[in-house]
Amino acid sequence: MKKIVILFSGEGKNLHNIIEKLHPNMCQVVCAITNKADAKGLEGLDAKYLMGIKSEVLEHTGFSSREAYDTELVKLIQSYEADLIVLAGFMRILTPIFTKNIKAINLHPSLLPKHKGANAIEESFSSEDKEGGISVHWVSEELDGGEVIAQKSFLKSEDETLESFTCKIKELEYELLPETITKILYKL
Repeated sequence: MKKIVILFSGEGKNLHNIIEKLHPNMCQVVCAITNKADAKGLEGLDAKYLMGIKSEVLEHTGFSSREAYDTELVKLIQSYEADLIVLAGFMRILTPIFTKNIKAINLHPSLLPKHKGANAIEESFSSEDKEGGISVHWVSEELDGGEVIAQKSFLKSEDETLESFTCKIKELEYELLPETITKILYKL
């Protein structure tokens, strides 16, 4: 059984979606790691998923630099001996200490290479682009710049609101990320 570690920072909706769709039949989620002790995604992990999934909190605020944090994060991830690392809303800019030592994929809420960074949904919505969408890509030293593995898109409607646009993005995320994880693990 292939093992994955999932990194997240906030609500953990994609984390929980991956667990519900893939664990334990398609893969084993061995750990969910967050950089925020108050991350809402931690709620329910112990009670809802009594399936051997461990959660770890490694707060970034106690470290002197991004490099120092990434050094500890790499050690923690490597201790789980996972086949794949999945960034699902992990809101950290990663240093080469991470990117050179960890093979990971990231979910991004735009059609890369357009609209990189933390404000991708708003930028994509406000743009003249006729489509919105999401990307799953390999993590590299360049922010949201790694090789794109998979994308899904939708046509913007004339009466589109930021709220409806965001809902469409989330729906695609819940489909594409588990599909992509499954395809990658099948090839390993």
